[in-house]
Parts: sequence; C-alpha cells; structure tokens
Amino acid sequence: MKKKNVMQRIILIMIALIAISAGVSYFILEPEKPWLAFYAACCGGVLIINLVIMLIFIRKNFK
Repeated sequence: MKKKNVMQRIILIMIALIAISAGVSYFILEPEKPWLAFYAACCGGVLIINLVIMLIFIRKNFK
C-alpha cells in the first residue's frame, strides 16, 4: 500500500512539473517562433497523457 501511494505521488508531481514547464515554454517561445511553441506544448501534453495512463494502470493493478 505504501509503494502505491509513493508511486502515485511521484507521478502526480511529474505531471504538475511537466504541465508548468510546457505552459511556460509555450508563452516564452510564442512571440518568436509560434510553431516551436506549439510543438513544445504538444510534447508536454503527450507526456502528461502517458503519465495519466500509467497512473490508471498503477491504481488498477495495486488493488
């Protein structure tokens, strides 16, 4: 039970950090290179989706 909580907390922290960094990089890069800003935001979104799927499987398999 303790491993499950630690793993979930780590994944949630990673999701938050990726979301913050993707948002910041989007707003910093947007004036100069809008295509690069969109690409960086999409890459962050894909990473977040993968981590959410991981979180779902962890919750399902550790019951």
